Amino acid sequence: MKRVHLIGICGTAMATAAVMLKQLGFDVHGSDEHVYPPMSEVLAAAGIAPLEGYRSGHITEDLDLVVVGNAVSRGNPEVEAVLDRRLRYCSLPELVRDTFLRERRPVVITGTHGKTTTSFMTAWVLNEAGTDAGYLVGGVARDLEASGRVGGGPFVIEGDEYDSAFFDKTAKFLKYLPQIVVVNGIEFDHADIYRDLDELRLAFRRLVRLVPRRGRLLLAADEPEALALGDGAHCPVETFGFDAGADWRAERISYGPRATAFDVMFRGRPVGSVALPLLGAFNVRNALGATAAAVGAGAPAGAVLDALGRFHGVRRRLEERGVVRGVTVYDDFAHHPTAVRETLQALRQAAGGRLLAVFEPRSATACRRVFQQEFAGALALADHVVVADVFRSSLPRPERLSETALVADIERRGVTARHVPRVPEIVAHVAGAARPGDRVVIMSNGGFGGIHERLLKALAAPATAEP
Repeated sequence: MKRVHLIGICGTAMATAAVMLKQLGFDVHGSDEHVYPPMSEVLAAAGIAPLEGYRSGHITEDLDLVVVGNAVSRGNPEVEAVLDRRLRYCSLPELVRDTFLRERRPVVITGTHGKTTTSFMTAWVLNEAGTDAGYLVGGVARDLEASGRVGGGPFVIEGDEYDSAFFDKTAKFLKYLPQIVVVNGIEFDHADIYRDLDELRLAFRRLVRLVPRRGRLLLAADEPEALALGDGAHCPVETFGFDAGADWRAERISYGPRATAFDVMFRGRPVGSVALPLLGAFNVRNALGATAAAVGAGAPAGAVLDALGRFHGVRRRLEERGVVRGVTVYDDFAHHPTAVRETLQALRQAAGGRLLAVFEPRSATACRRVFQQEFAGALALADHVVVADVFRSSLPRPERLSETALVADIERRGVTARHVPRVPEIVAHVAGAARPGDRVVIMSNGGFGGIHERLLKALAAPATAEP
């Protein structure tokens, strides 16, 4: 039995991989700076007790392998102990490759937006179609029991373009031995990792070069950056989306308050119909990508479309958290201008009523000034906008997004906006301003101080103001 220690074990992907290793018979240990739910609970259910805090004493000579999370770096006591003792170590993507992907047919889901949802969709429909698919995704799906599964068939992996570890600054997805690759779209993101869009393009081009001749490359037909990757492919290429020339295409789309219905065509021929229990055009495109991937991996198209009708989405992706006093509160992970725009457009398409957006600039990209104008244009799709304090206040002021300037840019577009720095004040403002029929969407890629439950509780009181 191999003894494996994971540094940073409470990350979603790290904890999921730890549980999967335990299922394969490994002796699994790990540590994290803060041991916190939900992943601490996932680990406990698997019989893994994570160690709180990083200490050199956690690194013992009997370890066969140490997995180094990409949130830790030199100076971490455990990293230093591993290097001093010349123990075998690797990044999480390397572990995934060598343990779960080497003997499988990896289905790698990539793109700036939609990776998590499309990955879970693909895993769901493949298993509903009876393929015994494995998967590992950095999120929590509503319909699947876990974020990872060993399985025995094809293996779906969320292909993140972020770097792998402090000792390996290349994209994670380059480790995943791709047989089938989905690219939902490419936009500049991860400003802390990539200098510009050209650097990001290069990472995706390198991925395409790794797909074997008998593999398959699936590209979003409505995204020029994704389509351009087809020129470097050595394998068959298919496209998906709304474009008239797409191989996999959605037609007769009907947007409802709880679901989106559409017909699926393949190269002009009808495949079937879907009533997807999700909102927005972006989820239609995610579903087309998942369909193309699952069919490419051997699932019957009819079974795939049937399964899509029973897929209820992913936590924190336009997730309805509750309805109080006629006000619906949503939680969304959006932290890029395009994601913000697509989220707000989806809510516009689904139903009427006022739309209130609460935005926390939290991610490495959202905190920077680089997208300030784009954020203003995206957030202006709401009727009222609240901008919280920038999370990373340590950034130099010339690089940091300006909350007051963002509010002014939104108001110049004719939309009421306000900078409200902290969560208690935001909750009080929104609870007082909201009225029956309103929809409030909270957009942040972090915990945001538990704002969702705090707002739902505050909404129980009558409104006292209007934005």
